[in-house]
Amino acid sequence: MDLIQITEQQAPTLAPLVADFRVTLLSYLNIKAEPDVKAAEAEIKEFLQAGYPIFAAEENGTYAGYVVCKVVEDCVWVEHIYVRDEFRCRGVATMLFEKAEEVARSKGDDTVFNNVHPNNQGMIDFLRTKGYTVLNMIEIRKPYKGEKPATIIRVGDNVFDY
Repeated sequence: MDLIQITEQQAPTLAPLVADFRVTLLSYLNIKAEPDVKAAEAEIKEFLQAGYPIFAAEENGTYAGYVVCKVVEDCVWVEHIYVRDEFRCRGVATMLFEKAEEVARSKGDDTVFNNVHPNNQGMIDFLRTKGYTVLNMIEIRKPYKGEKPATIIRVGDNVFDY
């Protein structure tokens, strides 16, 4: 498995994976969607033009997964991290995440910040194995038009729709 840095020329070949990531994210909100490869390609180009490094794990010409590192001053956020189902539990996410941590260290930081849906248990479990256990912030918004929260989440004494 090779780890490569993505350039704009590779955006069209990475776009289907990014489109799948978006569909997966929407599923956490109980929204069914179809992959939008054109929008995904545009998103990749926007990230690259903003100076966000993107790395992909590649095996035999197939992208197994990717990570987008959002760099703001000296802070590094994992903006996206995604691994194809058939490559999961093979160390791909670890390789990608370690690359994000390497980017953070190059900026003088010893942590990567992660936004995670509360019901994305797989990602929460993954982050815990890497020592990420501090809840830093919560994002609070109004419901989208027509959105019907599926559950509630408790944080301390507070209850939020999710």
